[in-house]
Amino acid sequence: MNAHAGILHAQVVDRALAALDPAAAIDFVSDPGFGGLAVFIGRVRDFNHGRVVTGISYDMFDALALNGFERIMQQALADIGPKLKLYVAHARGRLAIGELAVVVAAGSPHRDEAFRACRRVIEAVKHTSPIWKREHYQDGSSEWSEGCTLCESALVPASTADTERESVHAHRHDRDVAADGMALTDV
Repeated sequence: MNAHAGILHAQVVDRALAALDPAAAIDFVSDPGFGGLAVFIGRVRDFNHGRVVTGISYDMFDALALNGFERIMQQALADIGPKLKLYVAHARGRLAIGELAVVVAAGSPHRDEAFRACRRVIEAVKHTSPIWKREHYQDGSSEWSEGCTLCESALVPASTADTERESVHAHRHDRDVAADGMALTDV
């Protein structure tokens, strides 16, 4: 790597002003010393939980979200290694079907670190970031998504194997759990 260790980029993109740009993510994580680049692109899909979706609105407090993205990327550097470039951009506002909601990219000297870092970052963004998602449906109704930010499995350490994290996290929200592990509500 060109004398850089752990170069990070975090961004919230207001969809009223701009679109997410995967090419910018690839450019950011590229380096002459890197043989591995991994990119995750999340798009708005047209069907969820048995309902036809017409769009999604994402809302967040930008400074808090950016702080969370930075923390997530710093943890990936600590766990995977300092020879990484990491990029996270998440949309805020109303998105139509097919539009990009999130772009995560990782660059490293080898593919394994790039894949692991990209996966680690997107999973942490999805499970710990304070981002609220409202789905809009074909029948004209809309609902806030339950999300994962406060669910118990979000507290599984990032170093836990992906398969264990997936088996723990079934998207059931029987109770909300604060970051310190204290139950907020019991159902």
